[in-house]
Amino acid sequence: MADEFTPFATYRDVERRWHALTEAERETATALLEDATQIIMDTCPKWSQAPERTLASITCAMVIRKMTVSEERLGVTNAQQTAGSFSESFTYSNPMGDLYLTRAEKARLGRGRARAFHLDMSGGGP
Repeated sequence: MADEFTPFATYRDVERRWHALTEAERETATALLEDATQIIMDTCPKWSQAPERTLASITCAMVIRKMTVSEERLGVTNAQQTAGSFSESFTYSNPMGDLYLTRAEKARLGRGRARAFHLDMSGGGP
């Protein structure tokens, strides 16, 4: 059996950053927080060096991005509507409703930072 782990945030953390959740949204958020935590652990090897507050805020941001995608718009990358001389156009930032880390979030978690190193190309001879 897989080891149990504690997500980096709770649905209450999501509520503090977004809005009060319904009971169904709380259940969804709880499952997504577990998934987001695992994604961070799988993707960013240095996650354990990040402050708890950073882990919580990034985990919540991932879940909020996922939960803001409505079922009726799932998969839509661009939508346009026209009524007479008025028109609107929308491009959705997360059309598939994926849980993902942004480049900035990965950087906050220590992934992708530049490192200096030295490589001896001479073969070590005199």
